[in-house]
Amino acid sequence: MNELQIYNSLTRNVEVFKPIEPGKVRMYVCGMTVYDFCHIGHARMMLAFDIVYRWLREAGYDVTYVRNITDIDDKIIVRAAENQETMLDLTTRFIRFMHEDIAALGILPPDHEPRATDYVPQMLAIIDRLEKNGLAYRTEEGDVNYSVRDFKDYGRLSNRSLDDLRAGERVDVNLGKRDPLDFVLWKASKADEPHEAKWDSPWGQGRPGWHIECSAMSCQLLGEHFDIHGGGADLQFPHHENEIAQSEGATGHKFVNYWMHNGFVRVDDEKMSKSLGNFFTIREVLQQYDAEVLRFFIIRTHYRSPLNYSDTHLDDARAGLMRLYTALKDMPVEAAVVNWNEDHARRFRQAMNDDFNTPVAVAVLFDLANEVNRSGSVDLARQLRALAGTLGILQRDSREFLQGDDDDIDVKRIQSLIDARTAAKGAKNFAEADRIRNELLSEGIVLEDRPGGVTEWRRA
Repeated sequence: MNELQIYNSLTRNVEVFKPIEPGKVRMYVCGMTVYDFCHIGHARMMLAFDIVYRWLREAGYDVTYVRNITDIDDKIIVRAAENQETMLDLTTRFIRFMHEDIAALGILPPDHEPRATDYVPQMLAIIDRLEKNGLAYRTEEGDVNYSVRDFKDYGRLSNRSLDDLRAGERVDVNLGKRDPLDFVLWKASKADEPHEAKWDSPWGQGRPGWHIECSAMSCQLLGEHFDIHGGGADLQFPHHENEIAQSEGATGHKFVNYWMHNGFVRVDDEKMSKSLGNFFTIREVLQQYDAEVLRFFIIRTHYRSPLNYSDTHLDDARAGLMRLYTALKDMPVEAAVVNWNEDHARRFRQAMNDDFNTPVAVAVLFDLANEVNRSGSVDLARQLRALAGTLGILQRDSREFLQGDDDDIDVKRIQSLIDARTAAKGAKNFAEADRIRNELLSEGIVLEDRPGGVTEWRRA
């Protein structure tokens, strides 16, 4: 399988990927609403499209990747007021925290990271076009709404009819709407809202609705017709459905060729939510687990499948990553280039070209690690590190990962006990040598006796 194939949520089929412009890919992914810390669901989404971005570039495409920041939103206004701070101070702080989390997980920055508040003129221009095309109307309250019934293809992405949608629980019923499905493009300002949440417009002071923000940013940075639009499965309806209606309603032509959605995160087989008390931020998880372990845990599951989060699964991911790093322990650290003619690399590429099938690709890495352990081949070790690099893993010195950088680990004490054990073995006091080994093992430290009388250690 030499051609990349992608599952397209719009057609509900796996399709051969054909970019609009040969050799170039334009991709937009819905990013964070920045009023709180990023959670595991955000990590899952950002990592899913980090893998897509990395693989497209590895496949030779010139990629323009846009991932936006929503910095104007009802929740942002409320949180800033609760904190008695400006919206700008709030969003600036959480953008910084987001960037710290992204860096820890090895997620590459996008080529463009637009903030919604910088694109209000583009939003106003789209709303104006929609009004002129008969798809937008003003309400007595001063809002501007989108007339869903006047867009004939509404519901195509979520594969629902208008009647089904109207009966759904997620419909926002507002007396100012002509139809319960209609959604807001421009919200009229309220007297108690801060000045920084108000912009002038032909319809009076107000602020943009959430959906119009992404249409404006994506079309401005990627053009009115681009290749890939991604996000979490929870955004498929209504957000992405509304983006299509807005964008195609304004331009009169197709908006996006391939729609991609990553699966939900569950915690111990239950939906993650604050109300259930099983809600975890990235920072909370990284207090217990190495960031590369979290990354590896997420990419072991196919991006479209549900991801079940639990300490047990993270422990298993850590053990698996340790197996891979152990295969590289005595091997060169320098960067290497993948030999795509080698058998493991061909299988790896076939997996990744099959809708970014990372579980199969990771299985190939384990096969290759076993071969490195069996043969001791430096070339295969370089191949392992290079292939893993396309997924953003196994790029550290193996001993650094295996021994860790935990401040609770007393390296000098460990070495002192290893020296005492070596002396005990030299004196044929094997009971004392075993006692020292067991003492360290009870503390989570494994000793490995190497040729030449050298003893090395790693975390259990």
